[in-house]
Amino acid sequence: MGTQRLKVVLGRDDSYDIRVGEGLFDRLGAHLREVTEAKKAVIVTDSNVAPHYLGQVRSALAQEGFEPFDLTVAAGEASKGLAVAAELWDALALLGIGRDGLLVALGGGVIGDLAGFVASTYMRGIDFVQLPTSLLAMVDSSVGGKTALNLDGGKNLVGTFKQPAYVTADLKALGTLPAEEWGNGFAEIAKSAFVDGGEFLSWLDGHADALAAQDGGAVQQAVVRSLAFKARIVASDEKEKGVRECLNYGHTFGHALEAVSGYRIPHGRAVAEGMRFAARLAVEAARAPAALADAQDALLDRLGLGPVTEPFAADDLYGLMLSDKKVRNGGLRFVLLASPGAWEAVAVDPDLVKIYLILWEQARMGKRQEEL
Repeated sequence: MGTQRLKVVLGRDDSYDIRVGEGLFDRLGAHLREVTEAKKAVIVTDSNVAPHYLGQVRSALAQEGFEPFDLTVAAGEASKGLAVAAELWDALALLGIGRDGLLVALGGGVIGDLAGFVASTYMRGIDFVQLPTSLLAMVDSSVGGKTALNLDGGKNLVGTFKQPAYVTADLKALGTLPAEEWGNGFAEIAKSAFVDGGEFLSWLDGHADALAAQDGGAVQQAVVRSLAFKARIVASDEKEKGVRECLNYGHTFGHALEAVSGYRIPHGRAVAEGMRFAARLAVEAARAPAALADAQDALLDRLGLGPVTEPFAADDLYGLMLSDKKVRNGGLRFVLLASPGAWEAVAVDPDLVKIYLILWEQARMGKRQEEL
């Protein structure tokens, strides 16, 4: 399996390279010397990832003359908050990290968001690089420059745009990925394929079974195709003022579902359920054919992303949606598909959304009663 390279072209000095392949952590120091003159590099990671890859990354940095430090936070969504960010700011100051320092985000989406936010705000901004270790982070959050922290009032409510200086997806890191985490990545791959449509969706339909079986070649191609799609979108709309909004497909409902479950339902699986919800809402709000929802359901099922069966109250979901960043002028904003590749961002009547939420809740309550 060879290394494949992509580039996010932003038309300024903050364009950056992405590498996708195996064994890339061992060559990290040499690759970073191509993009930075930093002497001190601080690795931010979590308690799950550190035992597997922290030593390897430290060694790779030291071999190329970096002075490596590391800061490890507790694994999980709870670390993506202001309290942990403040601890990291203080730690960087105590380590004497200056404007010429480098932050290395080693982990999944939580670490990428947290380290990116800290890098964008410490001393008004220092460079950082992304080393995603989950499939979800590889295909989505490691690229594009969105950073965010959660507040009690909702997910990702405090954030910045801060592009990384470099991204490397070492596919060997997926060897230690828990089985349930694969589905999170598959959901984002499916999201991108349906929004892009055309050849990407055709490829996924033809390789869904191989991808679900974690075939190495299929996984690499899925990562590369997802990143190529996202890089193209980010290059045309870095700050989400237009076309980049398409990347929110499935997220309006998905974020609310994550929060109402206390984050027991992880991001990717919540997005997959959000795609199912949006496809049904689109039948009335975007004149989409019901067959599109059925086809999407079938592909998600093949990827092991069956529907969420646990019922949650429509009122609770509705309240969380109203606090989401995507609410504008009193309307609940959804990305809806009329067909694969044909999307629009629509401010949907809240009353219509409430009806569909009630139907969603009732369907799961009915299944629960049948089980009993």
